[in-house]
Amino acid sequence: MKTKVSILFYAKRAKVNTKGLVPIYTRITIGGKRIELSTNRFIEISKWSVKDNKMKGTTEEARSINNHLDLLKNQIIDAQMELLYKKIPISTETLKNKLFGTDEQLRMLVPIFKEHNRKVKELVGKEYAAGTLQRYETSLKHTVEFLDWKYKIADIEISKIDHAFIADYEFFLRSVRNCANNTTVKYLKNFHKVIKICIANEWINKNPFANFKSKVKEVERVYLTQNELQNLIEKEFKIERLNLVKDIFLFSCYTGLAYIDVKNLTKSNVILGIDGEKWIYTHRQKTDSASKIPILPVAQQILNKYETHPKCVNEGCLLPIFSNQRMNGYLKEIAAFCEIDKELTFHIARHTFATTITLSNGVPIESVSKMLGHSSIKTTQHYAKVLDKKVSDDMNILRDKFKQQDFKKATR
Repeated sequence: MKTKVSILFYAKRAKVNTKGLVPIYTRITIGGKRIELSTNRFIEISKWSVKDNKMKGTTEEARSINNHLDLLKNQIIDAQMELLYKKIPISTETLKNKLFGTDEQLRMLVPIFKEHNRKVKELVGKEYAAGTLQRYETSLKHTVEFLDWKYKIADIEISKIDHAFIADYEFFLRSVRNCANNTTVKYLKNFHKVIKICIANEWINKNPFANFKSKVKEVERVYLTQNELQNLIEKEFKIERLNLVKDIFLFSCYTGLAYIDVKNLTKSNVILGIDGEKWIYTHRQKTDSASKIPILPVAQQILNKYETHPKCVNEGCLLPIFSNQRMNGYLKEIAAFCEIDKELTFHIARHTFATTITLSNGVPIESVSKMLGHSSIKTTQHYAKVLDKKVSDDMNILRDKFKQQDFKKATR
């Protein structure tokens, strides 16, 4: 959007000094708002041309003053062009700051966001996972795209961010970026963290998120039933790579480990637990939280099977895992062969461990939460809700038993 800037020089009659001279001022009007600045030049009011906005005549004094006014006008135009080039909104405030050299003191959103991400990058592996940095980088990218989409600018003063800005940003994420509800909420949460930094540093005095509400919707967690799991265990493929991928997927089902955590496992991650049995001790890459998981028989059989695999021997890894992309591609083939009408992913494997393997078999939710490496038991409770169907199935069996008892009594 092009902003019209009007420049006018005039003699300010109301400020005549003791010598009878009046000051020359410049009036800059932008979008109906104006600022008035002194040119530090004085003349006799009779020598000023209202029509031409300059001093009359060709005397040395007139040439000197008019040259000074031309110089000021060019400086104003240069400042305007520089703001346009930097895609900074042109306003009386930004133009004045540019003219007086105070524009660098403006708190702009993008540099603050970039500095936040730089600090996160420095702490990857210490306080943050690599995935966290990636999400913040993507959030910054979406923010920059939004500024261009909505305002045709590359950056914005943080003081200009208000409730309407947040609402428009949410709309942009849902419509232009086509983000799902929970993804949108996560990006807004990332953005909110940057705003909190601004508030903590007292760069802004009010929170634009104060009256803004967004809520994560609960997602239905897909997992394999006991029958589907057993069919997968019993299935043998003629293609060796499919057997390998199936085994690693099953290993994830019986340990609850995500793809990257399985990939990172080495022999040093297998130790004897407090019960004298083998356990996996590791840290989730996503959250850097500790996971301590007893190795169940199926998982141990898989480890034994690949113990002498060349890749495991040469590289010290626990399992000869493919890239995530290849694994997911092969899992699609496996699902088709096994007639499983679900998209097999390592997310499903992790969900299967939480539901079919542990919670369904009476493992307390606190233990499941610890093995999954959840920082809060609330996260694990989402899996418990999935098991309402099992509760219903069990109660239906009980209900049928009571019906049979009542029927026998009634027929005596």
